[in-house]
Amino acid sequence: MEKISDRLVSWASLIDEQTVEQARTSSTMPFIYPHLALMPDAHLGLGATVGSVIPTLGAIIPAAVGVDIGCGMIAVQTQFEASDLPADRREVREQIERAIPLSAGRHNRKVVATAEPRVAELEALAETKGFDPAKYAGNWREQLGTLGSGNHFIEVSLDEDDRVWLFLHSGSRGVGNKIAQHHIGVARRLAKLGPRDRGSAQREAMRGEERGWWIDLPHPDLAYLVEGSPEFTTYIRELRWAQHFALLNREEMMDRVIRQVSEWVGTPVEERARINCHHNFTESEEHFGTRVWVSRKGAIQADVGRLGLVPGSMGTASYVVEGLGDKMSLNSSPHGAGREYSRTKARQTFTHEQLREAMVGIEYRDTDAFLDEISQAYKPIDRVMADAASLVKVRHTLRQIVNVKGD
Repeated sequence: MEKISDRLVSWASLIDEQTVEQARTSSTMPFIYPHLALMPDAHLGLGATVGSVIPTLGAIIPAAVGVDIGCGMIAVQTQFEASDLPADRREVREQIERAIPLSAGRHNRKVVATAEPRVAELEALAETKGFDPAKYAGNWREQLGTLGSGNHFIEVSLDEDDRVWLFLHSGSRGVGNKIAQHHIGVARRLAKLGPRDRGSAQREAMRGEERGWWIDLPHPDLAYLVEGSPEFTTYIRELRWAQHFALLNREEMMDRVIRQVSEWVGTPVEERARINCHHNFTESEEHFGTRVWVSRKGAIQADVGRLGLVPGSMGTASYVVEGLGDKMSLNSSPHGAGREYSRTKARQTFTHEQLREAMVGIEYRDTDAFLDEISQAYKPIDRVMADAASLVKVRHTLRQIVNVKGD
């Protein structure tokens, strides 16, 4: 761990100055407590640094949670070993691609039967929380059970003993994005009513957009909502719904993957373990004797004994980990490899042939559409995990043999 300042600590041995400066700026907000923590996979992000843990007293920065609320991982350990699997891996890849829409849900036309109980659960939760998700996305029900694009993926992997694991990465889809964008916008509108426009009466009671907040922002992305205000309460209510949507979205997709793998192998999958964890989320937690809101943007909870998932990049290893409860990290760990090249830069730098070389031995859809996800565009996952040695211990190392990517 490196102490960059009294309010910023870092576990990243590979990090550029622009990323450090972005995190340093975030750490100057007066409600950060006790410090902002950068994970080994930290890199420049929109709104806030990806791979950062941001504890706040009495306020939350919506952009620091990010627009894919509840994004995370799910993994299932099966009873199968490599020798149990058919030789034709393309078959199962195509079966999975047919079973799970590889988009935000715009191509879905109905809620499949397996998703109905989860949709009903989310409808009831929304009613309890007093809001209608349809105001953000009229087709939110159809989005449940969809993968999305970018770095979202589904994989069949083998661990160090050749046991078969099923592994996928996704979040709260279009509806979560719309919820996030709305509340980021609310925070920015409040911030535009600067201190000189409001006077000292603002400090007596915060009643929303007609008053605004009282801090001049070092950057617009640091616009925040104050605990106790109607805007804050609404955000937390809808954020928690979106986080639950993301968790159920992963559960729904994993059930479909299990069904397809069972058909492929000709034997029902027996689950030996199931792990489902967020890495873009906010929770109320106690740290250093104080209850704070902890926003993890590209980080997982790593309390002592808690199991988590750290995916590598396309074509490299992923990890099942156990938390060590490091206090300075606020019980956190990295969530993946972390980008070294932007998507645009990756497309300009790497070739389709290099992608093919990186994916040798892995069944995947061979297209240059995935060039921006090539493993060389990310930090070396082994270096990230070495940096995280004080945060988590590795329980299993997974190597993918089948990869499905979102469109």
